[in-house]
Amino acid sequence: MTERMIDLSEGPARLRVENALLVVEREEAARFTVPLDEVTVLVVSHPVVTFTQAVLAGLAEAGGAFVACDARHMPVGMMLPLHGHHTQAERFAAQAAASLPLKKRLWQQVVKAKIRAQGHLLERLRAGDHGLLRLARQVRSGDTQNVEARASQRYWPALFDDPRFARNRDADDQNRHLNYGYAVLRAIVGRAICASGLHPSLGIHHHNRYDAFCLADDLMEPFRPLVDQAVVDWLKKHEPSEPLDRQARGFLLEALTGRLSLEAEQRTLFDVAARAAASLAAAFEGKRKGLRLAELSL
Repeated sequence: MTERMIDLSEGPARLRVENALLVVEREEAARFTVPLDEVTVLVVSHPVVTFTQAVLAGLAEAGGAFVACDARHMPVGMMLPLHGHHTQAERFAAQAAASLPLKKRLWQQVVKAKIRAQGHLLERLRAGDHGLLRLARQVRSGDTQNVEARASQRYWPALFDDPRFARNRDADDQNRHLNYGYAVLRAIVGRAICASGLHPSLGIHHHNRYDAFCLADDLMEPFRPLVDQAVVDWLKKHEPSEPLDRQARGFLLEALTGRLSLEAEQRTLFDVAARAAASLAAAFEGKRKGLRLAELSL
């Protein structure tokens, strides 16, 4: 099945549902239709986009995610499916009852995978991992020594070949592109979590009473370098201060449709995220000891 991410930001549009199809009508362009069950993420940022209730309900029923953006095209809200698995109630219960040692071991695996992916990306871009692969081996249960933060301090300046660069969500530079890419990635992972019958607000590490997607924030960590790679590639021909326009957003979305390596097979991010979420559900139920996480083909 085709998996599509749709970004509506360049002009007014009207969305409705017709015979299980999402219909998009625009004033200065031909209308297009797409089966609802092929829409993985719908991103809307233009202020004059209207849609019927059937669009949101149909998208959720088909397992898709809806992302709302502000005037700067920065995602500010997300809607995920409520029902996603035939044993959802049982999995909610197992997730809520997960022991602290189990969650610490799972977080250890997530952090290791993230730092390894960052190290491999630096090897490809900067002819060296800047010590990240060694740091990955030092991660203990729960990452009590905060190796993730230590790796981050090395990673960001090396990634952009700029000793002054720091991750700042409010900065008017490539941080905007990272924000956008991460938000879409979060929606993809959140969708996979819900499809596996897990609750996105019950994290294994992240916890915030105001964050409804803590588990998505946890599970997306190893996949962040996909976005990082795309932003670095974008900056090869563009300045960091350039606007996050349609071309830039399209480039970032395209990067998330590439292939990842999982157990010697090439799979899409949607498939890999689904398998990672399913393995997490199995770990909560005591059927697995760890997660199935892909090695990024960067």
